[in-house]
Amino acid sequence: MDLHEAIRARRTVRDFQKRPIAPATLERIIDAGLHAPTNDHLRSWEFVVIDEPARRLEVLAKVRKSWTPAAVDRWLDSWHSSDALQRAMYLDGVPKQHRMLLEAGALVLPCFRQVSPLLEPESQSALNGFASIWCCIENMLLAAAAEGVFGVTRIPFATESTHLKRLLGVPGDYEIACYLALGYPAPGATAPRQHLPTAKARLHRERW
Repeated sequence: MDLHEAIRARRTVRDFQKRPIAPATLERIIDAGLHAPTNDHLRSWEFVVIDEPARRLEVLAKVRKSWTPAAVDRWLDSWHSSDALQRAMYLDGVPKQHRMLLEAGALVLPCFRQVSPLLEPESQSALNGFASIWCCIENMLLAAAAEGVFGVTRIPFATESTHLKRLLGVPGDYEIACYLALGYPAPGATAPRQHLPTAKARLHRERW
């Protein structure tokens, strides 16, 4: 699969087969991530992979297990969300969050070095480490798509981050960017419709 095919093939999947990802395949996906651009030329990125079912349950102990459609609706209303496609995507995806992380073929926690407080940046450049780890994650998602593997990211809430860092022994100067769930789509895995603008519609020349 060439690059443009992988870009078009990549999609968010939250319904997985109960099928592990071979270690060599996962290493190829992570290697692709390590070829992403980096802010400090050091690629200060580490990856914690959680395979054991009991360990997964420990890791996900702070992730909310159940959401009713009404609860998701109230949450979306608090955002003042009025876009029908956005609401449909969240109504499908939010109730699956715990299960998708638990059942994915691989659960990866990408970590990046962050010396200054992530949520109290002195300037936009203080977020360079956070920005570059997401370049790494996108590379991983594209490499995964080329392998027939798809996935989804979920950024941990503050209580989850504290739990994860303590449980996994993450050094104090590192942050966990997200949960990255990767796997083979289950038969009939849902793919909610999304907005897909063209470059022509979003391109501004010389000024906005």
